[in-house]
Amino acid sequence: QVQLVESGGGLVQAGGSLRLSCAASERTFSSYYMAWFRQAPGKEREFVAAISRHGRSTDYADSVKGRFTISGDNAKTTVYLQMNSLKPEDTAVYYCAATSSWRTRNSNDYDYWGQGTQVTVSF
Repeated sequence: QVQLVESGGGLVQAGGSLRLSCAASERTFSSYYMAWFRQAPGKEREFVAAISRHGRSTDYADSVKGRFTISGDNAKTTVYLQMNSLKPEDTAVYYCAATSSWRTRNSNDYDYWGQGTQVTVSF
């Protein structure tokens, strides 16, 4: 059973930056396809970014491309989401997830989820 714990959320002004961390209970970075999703109030959970096993490839939603960067540190069993040039529309609860599937943006394909961390971007 893989356990994922997110941290790093908070309140930031528009244009600012945050780095989210997802600490795993085992070496998920080499065994699973890892992703970040987010869910704003009243909206469905949406894909944000993903990274393949060993970090060989990444995938980003169009809404965050060029502003967010996903990376992983297998030695620390941690996946990061660096978020720059934040906008109020980035406000959401951000979730880390892991799947044994290959390159998927579908949240139903993900087997393990963290509890989420709140990101709030003010005007």
